[in-house]
Amino acid sequence: MDELQVIVGCKNKEGKAQKALFDSYSYAMLLLCLRYVRHQPDAEEMMLNGFYKFFTSIAQFSYTGPGSIAPYLKKIMINECLMFLRKKDGLKIIDEEHAAELAANDSIISRLTADEIFDLITTLPAGYRTVFNLFVVEGMGHKEIAELLQVSEGTSKSQLNKARIMLQKEMRKRGMYHEE
Repeated sequence: MDELQVIVGCKNKEGKAQKALFDSYSYAMLLLCLRYVRHQPDAEEMMLNGFYKFFTSIAQFSYTGPGSIAPYLKKIMINECLMFLRKKDGLKIIDEEHAAELAANDSIISRLTADEIFDLITTLPAGYRTVFNLFVVEGMGHKEIAELLQVSEGTSKSQLNKARIMLQKEMRKRGMYHEE
């Protein structure tokens, strides 16, 4: 079953198509949710909620070709995680108007495995982790993050800066980072 057939089947509420889509994307979406929500059962719940929302609002989804499903699902999953964090009061972002950008040291990051990076990200507090994920992993700009989280751009920049500092400290503690 190709992607188009799966989407058509999902729009027709066919269980086989829904299962095929879930099987294809559930692992990646769970990992995405775990980057935002550290507790596995909560992340699983967010992933399942996201798929439920996708399937119940599938009529609004326009399939534009191979590769168009994942970004749509990612957006739903991120929104589910953000709503969860807001409800659980785990998304505390302290408003700060201005913050300097800290230069990323790409040479260090490129030497780490995906598991090491994932493990480091999960050590961050929810606010820092969320902004870091949105900026670094999802590729959003500070303006977009500020609108999504309902904070100022300066606050987004500050949270990213603090996340990077905390990651560097954690990397030093683990012997992964040395000043150059």
